[in-house]
Amino acid sequence: MPICLRRPRRLRSSFFVLALAALMPVWAQSQADSGSGTPAGSDSSAPAVLPAQNPPDATNGTQGEKQDKRVFGVFPNYRTTDGNVAFEPITSRQKLAIGLKDSFDWPVYPVGGLFAALYQLENQNPSFGQGMKGYARRYGTALGDQIIGNMMTESFMPALLHQDPRYFRIGSKRGSVLHRAGYAASRIFVTRTDSGGQQFNAAEWLGNGAAVAISNAYYPDTRTVSDNIQRLGIACATDAFSQVMKEFWPDVKHALFHRHETDTQPLLSESHPVAH
Repeated sequence: MPICLRRPRRLRSSFFVLALAALMPVWAQSQADSGSGTPAGSDSSAPAVLPAQNPPDATNGTQGEKQDKRVFGVFPNYRTTDGNVAFEPITSRQKLAIGLKDSFDWPVYPVGGLFAALYQLENQNPSFGQGMKGYARRYGTALGDQIIGNMMTESFMPALLHQDPRYFRIGSKRGSVLHRAGYAASRIFVTRTDSGGQQFNAAEWLGNGAAVAISNAYYPDTRTVSDNIQRLGIACATDAFSQVMKEFWPDVKHALFHRHETDTQPLLSESHPVAH
């Protein structure tokens, strides 16, 4: 989930927006609950890409746990799957669908607007100017950062390198909080291959590197080598943070709302889980 990242001081802005957006679950949950009885977080207008249920584990008949398609009711979460059932690879077309869903889900647009507003206040990229024209340019580049980063790290590079872009959540039965947090954060370095093995997550680093390189075309004020290295580091660190949120969101949701319901809309990855 790469997010609008530029100069070092923007790290504060980036995580401020993440924290602000994380306060939205109560609103999102109440909106879902006040609807026509649809379970929280569901989206009946979004077509299912794959069958609605995980297939049973061939070894013990267990069913993969369904995952919410939005973390905190806000951040797109279409690439999380149950890491405790048998691995099945996904196709390049399915990788493309993951990137598209994460890039164009509705929360991308207000979150991009929040980033643009902060960058406007900080006068980031001064050549953009101020006023509505400056805000429009910042908003457009903020969306560009998210979309290009998502497509590079979740679709194009994984397809090219035969790596799996999904996050395989291990859950509370697989270790302590510290162990799970370390596992989640380390996924920016380790990923699954299409054959089910593990290797260095080249898709993450090359994908974000490509996104940073492309962003030089529309960020005229931040084109130095130092700027590019910092943006790459922040992008990958943000992805590590998002993996931790994905790992613990079901626990947080249960604590906040005292319920076990999950989305009725399946994730793209739900019919392709993995075993460890």
